[in-house]
Amino acid sequence: MMQGVIFTGNQMNVKNFIEIVLRGISQVFLLNNVVTGILFLIGVFYNSWLMGVVTIAGALIGTVTALTLKLNRNEIHQGLYGYNSTLVALAIISFFGLNVSSIIAGVFGSILSTLLMNFMMKRRLSPYTAPFIASTWIIMAITLQFHIIPLHVAQSGDVQKLEIIPAISNGFGQVMFQENVVTGMLFFAGLLAGSWISALYALLGASLGAGLALACSFPLTLANIGIFGFNAVLCGIAFSGKKWTSLIFAIVSITLAIFITYGIMHLNIITLTSPFVLSTWLILLSANLAQRILPKHQDIVSENSQ
Repeated sequence: MMQGVIFTGNQMNVKNFIEIVLRGISQVFLLNNVVTGILFLIGVFYNSWLMGVVTIAGALIGTVTALTLKLNRNEIHQGLYGYNSTLVALAIISFFGLNVSSIIAGVFGSILSTLLMNFMMKRRLSPYTAPFIASTWIIMAITLQFHIIPLHVAQSGDVQKLEIIPAISNGFGQVMFQENVVTGMLFFAGLLAGSWISALYALLGASLGAGLALACSFPLTLANIGIFGFNAVLCGIAFSGKKWTSLIFAIVSITLAIFITYGIMHLNIITLTSPFVLSTWLILLSANLAQRILPKHQDIVSENSQ
């Protein structure tokens, strides 16, 4: 929900600009709330000061790019040009480490994601994190094809037991590439500050991610670090609502995302948030086709979703 007026003529004060950046960070979880953005930022800094700086840098690049290109002011105000660029910056540093080449790649990718976001918004599409996914895959493909920067591959041991609290909490944290139980809890607190219903649906997503991983004998090592939870968290938020239809669509989307995650992993492709976007788009497409039969359920998508 938009709050107040941030533009006076062509002027913007520092407070307004900081609020836009914080909204951009909160929009990573499809929310538009300054306090939520602050709690997310605290959570990232708690786990890694470097990632905290990268989060701010990514949001700044996307926002400044949108302002420079004089894109839609209301969309800028809501932070819609900050979250994809934030995710791109976090992804590049997570996969390639901090060096001159990764910084250049991160800046370029963040700008590209802003342009793609504008392209999709103008066509009244539901971009979600698609601009982030496309930009990151493009940057990674170029970087790896020309051997510009080696890919950092995290090594993890094999475990035979599901650790419930870490699995659920990391499901929140991994949305922003963070593997830290406290960080995940701070992210959940940020969701509560922005929307309690979104927080509950996100918790449902993280819980189902861990539960289905156990039930389907997916690698528990990956479940414990939140790999099967973070896309599910976003699916839950996207369809959060007080109607029973919202719950049904959320559960179906969450379940699809978890299995899509497992499938894409077996193709040796870095999933990012593609399972979330694919499952959400599929549900929306199905809902649009069913509108003639169930016209009263046209508002199944939460007002929070972008």
